[in-house]
Amino acid sequence: MRRSVVIGTGSALPRTVVSNAELAARVDTTDEWIVERTGIRQRHIAEPDETTGSLATEAARAAIAAAGVEAKDVDLIVLATATPDQTFPATATIVQHNLGCHGGIAFDVAAVCSGFLYAVGVADSMLRTGMAQRALVIGAETFSRILDWEDRTTCVLFGDGAGAILLEAQDQAGDSPRGILATKLHADGNHNQLLYVDGGASTTGTVGKLRMKGREVFRHAVVNLADVLREVLAETCLQTSDIDWLVPHQANARILDATARKLSLPPEKVVITVDRHANTSAASVPLALDTAVRDGRIKPGQLVMLEAMGGGFTWGASLFRM
Repeated sequence: MRRSVVIGTGSALPRTVVSNAELAARVDTTDEWIVERTGIRQRHIAEPDETTGSLATEAARAAIAAAGVEAKDVDLIVLATATPDQTFPATATIVQHNLGCHGGIAFDVAAVCSGFLYAVGVADSMLRTGMAQRALVIGAETFSRILDWEDRTTCVLFGDGAGAILLEAQDQAGDSPRGILATKLHADGNHNQLLYVDGGASTTGTVGKLRMKGREVFRHAVVNLADVLREVLAETCLQTSDIDWLVPHQANARILDATARKLSLPPEKVVITVDRHANTSAASVPLALDTAVRDGRIKPGQLVMLEAMGGGFTWGASLFRM
């Protein structure tokens, strides 16, 4: 069977690290308040010369290097972001130009924090049907550009960064095939006003700022994420105990804990980077994945579950074998 196999991972973070204490000097908050409610201790904030496109390019180059291939061998780039460099063209085309892999397919996907999962699903479908052979799937954000820095309930939660994986279409056989085994995606626009940005090209003509009703988002996140994980397991005839690693969207440590408990998943199987990166939206899952691959936790042959939920709402999960 033709499957999309992860052959490389990469990530990139802005130069500037902002601790909770430094943030408390700017807004009415404290380190204790942030840690208790979110588990976040610091975040990376992009400087003016660092953009979604430049971070995405750096992460993509790292993934290509890890795979041991050349940029010219990439014929598909799917970039998930809610903070593109320009309204158009797609930031994926900027990354394509930077890498020098001209002529292939390149486009953006907008599904906020679930964007990387949506991008994985799209790229996997295109690889399995033969439209491409190698795909860069990237999540990249400069969320600091759309934060209201006077709203302490939201500005403390987010950071900037990028993560990428390189997928290759391979024929896999046997009882334990490598590659993506199943992906499930959902959306429900009925919840638009719980997590959104109050601007847009066709409405206000401005970028706008992020707005969120945190309590309601938390409640939906725990239920939706647990449900979609069960969907993927049912599709693959596997059990929670079969999962070697859960790499979740890094939104809030309490959401991560609650989701793991709901699935009876041991906390030592959950990759957590929210304390160092905060919520980097579409970048958070690939950032956490690359961290765990490079520090040796995630090994070839292991089953890895990715999951995320974002504004709108959108949510999804994907299971693959390294």
